[in-house]
Amino acid sequence: MKNHIPNILTLMNVFSGCLAVVFAVKNQWEIMAFFVFLGMFFDFFDGLSARLLKVQSPLGIQLDSLADMITFGLVPGIVMFQLLTMSETGGWNLKITENMNWYSFHGLLPFIGFTVTLSSAYRLARFNIDENQTTSFIGLPTPANALLIISLPLILIFNGNDALNAIILNPWFLIVLTLGSSLLLNAPIPLFAFKFKTWDFKDNAMRYIFIFISLVFIGTMKFLAIPAIILLYLLSSLFLPQEKK
Repeated sequence: MKNHIPNILTLMNVFSGCLAVVFAVKNQWEIMAFFVFLGMFFDFFDGLSARLLKVQSPLGIQLDSLADMITFGLVPGIVMFQLLTMSETGGWNLKITENMNWYSFHGLLPFIGFTVTLSSAYRLARFNIDENQTTSFIGLPTPANALLIISLPLILIFNGNDALNAIILNPWFLIVLTLGSSLLLNAPIPLFAFKFKTWDFKDNAMRYIFIFISLVFIGTMKFLAIPAIILLYLLSSLFLPQEKK
């Protein structure tokens, strides 16, 4: 029975991602974000349970990436599509309308958001065959990138003001962020991984410190904390020594 526990958790990630897709399409951002966060919970504990139970398998590795493709690849692509559409239709509360001219430049612009999905697919496939990503990542992990993107509508809801809303719903800002995050997904940048082999502080000092600082950010900045945490993650990985395999 224990052999199936990690895969069951991974399938719960798949289910969470499917629900997140439904609510992202409906612009129900808080519910969408809840299911993405739930997917991240399952994504963290499926790998941890596999290591603790010593039941890692090639099937589990492939299943994990397929789950991540939905929750952390497709969902952020939809979010970017929706935000780009809103930036072209005059307000973030507006939904896609049938009257939008999809054959014009502006009508096609939202589809750039799916560059995130394409880049996530490429990153996940490359990760599965890359033996250099056992204790660290090369490029921004898809969950971190998904967090960055789904934070945008949450910032509009919980941190929003006229100046901030104008920045987030500027189509050029969204395009630059889409292309920039897509590049970071596959950039040759070593980043530390949240793979706890033990709970010992000495072996996981960087992870515990990072989690503590992140909690401080969340407590003081609400959802604006998420971009700050992603930036902290990038900087800490660049300037702190990487773990040896």
